[in-house]
Amino acid sequence: MPMTFKKIHLSFAGLRRMAAILALLPALAFAQAASSPDTTTVVPAGAGVVAAVGELATVPPPTLTAKAWLTLDANSGQIIAAQNPDEKVEPASLTKLMAAYVVFEALESKRLSLDQQVNVSEKAWRTEGSRMFIKPHSQVSVDELLQGVIVQSGNDASVALAEAVAGSEGAFVALMNEEAARQGLRDTHFVNSTGLPDPAHLTTARDLAILARNLVTRFPQYLHYYSQKEFTYNKIKQNNRNRLLWTDESVDGLKTGHTQSAGYCLVATALRDGRRVVSVIVGAASDSARTENSLKLLNWSFQNFDTIKLFDNTTPAVMARVWEGQAETVGLGSDQPTWITVPRGKGPEVKPLAQYTQPLIAPLKKGAKVGTVSLSLDGKVLREEPLFVMNDVPEAGFFGRMVDKVRLLFE
Repeated sequence: MPMTFKKIHLSFAGLRRMAAILALLPALAFAQAASSPDTTTVVPAGAGVVAAVGELATVPPPTLTAKAWLTLDANSGQIIAAQNPDEKVEPASLTKLMAAYVVFEALESKRLSLDQQVNVSEKAWRTEGSRMFIKPHSQVSVDELLQGVIVQSGNDASVALAEAVAGSEGAFVALMNEEAARQGLRDTHFVNSTGLPDPAHLTTARDLAILARNLVTRFPQYLHYYSQKEFTYNKIKQNNRNRLLWTDESVDGLKTGHTQSAGYCLVATALRDGRRVVSVIVGAASDSARTENSLKLLNWSFQNFDTIKLFDNTTPAVMARVWEGQAETVGLGSDQPTWITVPRGKGPEVKPLAQYTQPLIAPLKKGAKVGTVSLSLDGKVLREEPLFVMNDVPEAGFFGRMVDKVRLLFE
């Protein structure tokens, strides 16, 4: 059978290039080992990058009269300043922040609807403490019960919603504790859905701030309940106990709490020029004290700190060299907008460094984590963020890969 051959035309320069590559092939295995992807390269990140501050206050916070307090920037998630943030305290009706969070999750997953009618049990009706004044064996909508919980702080409404979501308050509390664990609230444990006193029903200012931030960022569509000033049910009108809603128009939440043992508590939030701050006051001596302390803390946080978008999924933190790919560089950055909080005027002093795997060898997939960018101020690392590949980089052809393998020998 006759053999057939395909003609291959190579220029003299092409032949020389192939010969050089083939001559170096025995050394390529060594080159790959010497360029282990476990090594990292440290390079300056993109110009203009600034860092978060992480409980670093260059301006003294106001003097506050409370057992514990904390202020947090909701955009960046950074704690600006705090006092006794990890001291275990009674949350009182601040418990209802988590109760509402679990109800909101049920609404989002379609296990519940706002117009759904809920049967009021004897247990819900008999629950002591602050009340919405729902009647036993009556039908009340989820929307009305949420207003009863959030605006009126009704314990009866809390139990009714708990039973609607989970069948019993005990099962609902288990969901609350599961959610606390998922959010990393390490010092929080719930015994009931209302906040009635119990020796094992505890949290911290830090955990409350994290919970509040998660609530306002995940469920902004329900935030209007927290800025509602009053609600009338069963011909009984009750005002929202958060007095800041009347004194500062930028305040739009969140929740008050009070028992004799817990003192007066308030988790407040305000939105000014697109920036949201959350304040936590626990164990104040009076209603007026928690209101005054909260406003001082909010104003101080807005006046002395700025929050800036660091980078997002369109702006790379650094452009990195790619080997054996169809592109020579790829952007490394965040998979979502990254906001950071800095003391006013300190942004230009921040020093960013990117650390990422070297060599970056194609193929690279968009979204692959390859390193971190750290941000330091005055010689102290303040924050680290992961670096992700921002675009796919397919593998180059045979000759392109061979050329880069040779180049790596001399890098």
